[in-house]
Amino acid sequence: MRIGLIAEKIGMTQLFDDNGVQVPVTVLKISPCTVVSLKTKDKDGYDAVQLGSKEDKEKHINKPQLGYFKKLSSKFFRILKEFRVDDVSSYSVGDTFGVDHFSGGQLVDVTGISKGKGFAGGMKRHGFGGLRATHGVSIVHRCHGSVGNRTLPGRVFKGKRMAGHMGDQRVTTLNLMVHSVDKEKEVIFVRGAVPGSSSRTVIIRDAIKGKVGAGLGK
Repeated sequence: MRIGLIAEKIGMTQLFDDNGVQVPVTVLKISPCTVVSLKTKDKDGYDAVQLGSKEDKEKHINKPQLGYFKKLSSKFFRILKEFRVDDVSSYSVGDTFGVDHFSGGQLVDVTGISKGKGFAGGMKRHGFGGLRATHGVSIVHRCHGSVGNRTLPGRVFKGKRMAGHMGDQRVTTLNLMVHSVDKEKEVIFVRGAVPGSSSRTVIIRDAIKGKVGAGLGK
């Protein structure tokens, strides 16, 4: 397993293939990602590569991160992400990766924070059908109905689908195909939708369950 990259979701647009078919794509901007540190199984208990993205000035970094960067004698980055790998020997501190890390036609997994919807009821949050519109139902037509039991077990089970906070959680979309890569603008075009709103940070990596694009090396 090789590392993924840190990207910024720009938004969605449309492209056309050679046959003139419209393809909806999400535009992801990948600023150069630099290897900040390496985690090894002997020292840390696992193998991983830590990447930094969006180099920033020292005055914009908070004190805990400032001490961390100075300890590593590294540049200052606004975003840090860690990627598990099978072997860290092929990576070195200071290595830089860009959009050419991916290629058109390969499958990728994209992880991001979904859009927050606030407090939502059972019908919107879980797709419930609601109660009957007649025959005694009054005011509570969109209620999700009974949630409890009788004397035994006498409680509501954990995980019961009810009204509550919707969205604003970590979501991974699997097996999205990279339509094309623009090295000059440092963007890649991924077919379909990606979790999160525009200008949010997302993680893009090789598809775990996909077959296309396997064995790309480092």
